[in-house]
Amino acid sequence: MGAWIETNKQTSRKLVEHMHNNSTAENRKVGCYIRVSTDNQLDNYSIDEQTDRLKAFCKAKDWIIIKLYTDGGYSGGNINRPALQQLLNDIKNKQIDMVVVYKLDRLSRSQKDTLMLIEDEFLCNNVDFISVSENFDTSTPFGKAMIGMLSVFAQLEKDQITERFTMGRIGRAKNGYYHGGPTAPTGYDYVNGELIVNEYEAIQVKEVFTRFLDGQSINAIQKYMSEHYTNKYGNWSSHTLVLNILRNSVYVGKVKFKGKTYLGNHKSIVSIDTFTQAQKLLQSAKREDSKTIYQKAPFKANNLLTSLLFCKKCGARFCGNHGYYVCYSRGKTDKRKIIDPNCKNKKWSIEHLDTIIESEILKLAFNDEYFEEIVASRINSAPEINSEEIVKRIMEIDKQIARMVDLYQIGGIPLEQISDRIAKLKNEKDTISEQLADTKETKITISEAREVLSRAKDAFNNDDLPKQRLLISTIVDYIEIDDDMVNIHWSFI
Repeated sequence: MGAWIETNKQTSRKLVEHMHNNSTAENRKVGCYIRVSTDNQLDNYSIDEQTDRLKAFCKAKDWIIIKLYTDGGYSGGNINRPALQQLLNDIKNKQIDMVVVYKLDRLSRSQKDTLMLIEDEFLCNNVDFISVSENFDTSTPFGKAMIGMLSVFAQLEKDQITERFTMGRIGRAKNGYYHGGPTAPTGYDYVNGELIVNEYEAIQVKEVFTRFLDGQSINAIQKYMSEHYTNKYGNWSSHTLVLNILRNSVYVGKVKFKGKTYLGNHKSIVSIDTFTQAQKLLQSAKREDSKTIYQKAPFKANNLLTSLLFCKKCGARFCGNHGYYVCYSRGKTDKRKIIDPNCKNKKWSIEHLDTIIESEILKLAFNDEYFEEIVASRINSAPEINSEEIVKRIMEIDKQIARMVDLYQIGGIPLEQISDRIAKLKNEKDTISEQLADTKETKITISEAREVLSRAKDAFNNDDLPKQRLLISTIVDYIEIDDDMVNIHWSFI
């Protein structure tokens, strides 16, 4: 009798649990995600078809559809899709607790993105994921395992499509067809998959080549063209447009794809001889010598001490910014170079700090006693750097970065966390790599330092900025800034 009562208690308890679970399931707040790509909007993948099937599925389960998230005409190769981003935002705001799709590849065709979305976005926020066609549910171990397997095949299919597409474009290029699509280069129109000469624009292309071979500068040509012509993309607003014309072999009847050049089917606008002469002139020593220093190296430092200044507080470099040398961590002009975002090291007037360093160098040049004093202090305070330990640490960092990437690929660590960690490791590696480079660099001798210093006054009075920078970087190893303290580390030993 007691056993019968206990059995009935268990049965009643299971029934209550079942009813409770059903009640909970009925109240699920569902977000249905729908996607079609630009070339795949037929059959079971159309927006209407996916919508109807998802609504029918949720109705059968007594689930409440909170919202339909639809991305029409978006590739599954990445997650930069407006509706998907809205879905992720609603998940974080706890507006839904289940995501339903018609088929797994509607969510993503990338294995990495699929696993990241399910593990890091859905499950981490207690949101279940269901794919109707495959009948998978992430609330079950089998569902989790099978989704991982299917995402592999979705990735494989994407890679195969990409490969076929690339092979098709290579074949098209080999057959002489332009592969740039409807954005035809100036001088041509794109009609029925082919380049057709646009006579008015062709006159402009010829004008550019003629003026360049007559010796006019790129900027002079750009100015003339912008004053006298327009084309389908507007006017000649940039010197880059002129350079692109001069360098593009499409104008001699050729097409390029993946670095290889093929004979095209379209008509040429300029002769091969004209084009060849233009390439020789573009690369000639005479033209290079005629450039200004900024034209030769547009990203070269424009300040006397750039690349020599380091922050004593956080270890970051200083950069020139609006009349001041500022620690990258404080100025935040380049996120990659920030070491401590809370660094408050003093910023220095460029003119003031340049004058201080110039004065110190001239003092070394004309005050023998001061020079000998610096030499003695250098010898007594030369740091010992263990190169072997630095190399070991660099190898350790490389291994740690590789492990972090592996953990991310298997879904062990969220993307944001791993990105921050890798950035810190890379910063450490860059810093100690510079130390290792310093130990390998040959310092100049005392006699060499004297010879360089003998030219200092003339350099500061008469030379241009690059020559002055060369002199300073020869005699100065680096400069540390610690608020009002400026510590010059000299290169000679």
